[in-house]
Amino acid sequence: MNTKLDARLSAVLALIRAETHADIGTDHAALPLALIEAGRCGRVIAAELHPGPLRLAQMAVMRAGLSQQIEVRQGDGFVPIAPDEVQSASLTGMGARTIRAILTRASWLPPQMVLQPNAEPEVLRGWAQSHGYHLTAEALVAGFWRYPVLKFEQSPGPDPAYAGLPRAAALRYGPHLLKSADPHLHAELNAQVQRLSKLAAHGRPQVLAELRVVQDALAFLPEVPVPSR
Repeated sequence: MNTKLDARLSAVLALIRAETHADIGTDHAALPLALIEAGRCGRVIAAELHPGPLRLAQMAVMRAGLSQQIEVRQGDGFVPIAPDEVQSASLTGMGARTIRAILTRASWLPPQMVLQPNAEPEVLRGWAQSHGYHLTAEALVAGFWRYPVLKFEQSPGPDPAYAGLPRAAALRYGPHLLKSADPHLHAELNAQVQRLSKLAAHGRPQVLAELRVVQDALAFLPEVPVPSR
């Protein structure tokens, strides 16, 4: 069986490599199946709170004949996983604040995590800075909208990824994406400038502040393409 992933989950898969991995909120277990099939993990724990998706995940794993390598467990967040049982974890397809709440409730966390919020990635970048995680890789993936994918690793001291960057812009739009002049980020920033410039005419402070952050990010990027009309 060859599990097909969309571009969003394919980007998540590319950032995971561990002997034992946990996929939190696994839904139909597509990511755990693909991780095993691709040889990126030796074992995966697929955790799901809701009974319906839990049953679908169990059936998908059984159909694939991977019950020895993927264990589906029911529970909230990291609760069904023992401390130090896994080296890495993924949380995907959720709001950033939902992901942050799961991380905050956890009594322990693995040394590596790949997080894919649907929006507001700055919430998770800020959380990581105050909880001993460095942002070691990130991507922005085109789909229904542009999805951020973030890889964090436990490490002491300030995160070097943010050195020399405008802080608010780096938190909002991603230090690695800014440094690499990611083309998806170019498109995102140009779209934000167009949207906010129209709203800024009304002089609302919040809009003006947001526009300044976008402009700081654009000023850091070389050769910004002309927005399409």
